[in-house]
Amino acid sequence: MLDVTSIPEALRTAHGAALARIEDAALTASQPREQAFYDGWLLRYANGKAKRARSVNLTGPGELPLDEKLAYCADFYARRGVPLILRVTPFSQPSGVDRALAQAGFIAAEDTRVMVLDLSEASRVSAPPATLVALDRAAFGAALASLHGLDPQRAEVERDRFARSALDGTYLAVRDGERIIACGSAAIDGSRAGIFGMVTAAACRGRGIATRIVIELLGQARARGCTTAYLQVEASNAPARHAYSKFGFRDGYAYWYRFPPAGEERKG
Repeated sequence: MLDVTSIPEALRTAHGAALARIEDAALTASQPREQAFYDGWLLRYANGKAKRARSVNLTGPGELPLDEKLAYCADFYARRGVPLILRVTPFSQPSGVDRALAQAGFIAAEDTRVMVLDLSEASRVSAPPATLVALDRAAFGAALASLHGLDPQRAEVERDRFARSALDGTYLAVRDGERIIACGSAAIDGSRAGIFGMVTAAACRGRGIATRIVIELLGQARARGCTTAYLQVEASNAPARHAYSKFGFRDGYAYWYRFPPAGEERKG
């Protein structure tokens, strides 16, 4: 359970065209087939690993009363066998929606930070050499699913949402023999590069492999004319946040999730 007021106010209330554009780019970076719109909200219900792809994104104010919208969403997800989760950002609509959800008993969890980097000010970071291989989108999704140990159903969802991305990108992996031991990608949207799918096999962590992947992703992003990079990481993931801060990534804004009131189904 998360006390939302524990998140710095500047991150909870961040605004501005640059950050809003990053939020749009992050939603565009992967495209699950399982999504629909309802009264301004984007309902994604691909039952994979990423909650971004299986939650309600509160993208527009709409016209209907909030309780009516929530009742519709609850029924929508129940009929598809996916838990109801709402993703809340500083840009969520209608205004004051997070306060209203809290008053309705929806439980907050998973403080997540969107970290942003001006590529012209990126710090030089070193890492041991590693042999990087380029993957296509579907192969990257499969590698990501394997490294996370996902079951076949969720693995298929991950492959599909990367394969269907509306953006061009760079998809990299590190192999140890025939086995992929790490991967990471950059989704290119105009001048912005979003770092996604960073994962390293547990037995191979602490060797600088992920850092080497990020160095290459940022280098390729610069070569393609990107001026800004961003990524999403849980606030509690101190090792990852420390590693990204070495490049110069800083918190731009926060988002979190709301689950139905206690006593209702919230697994997933």
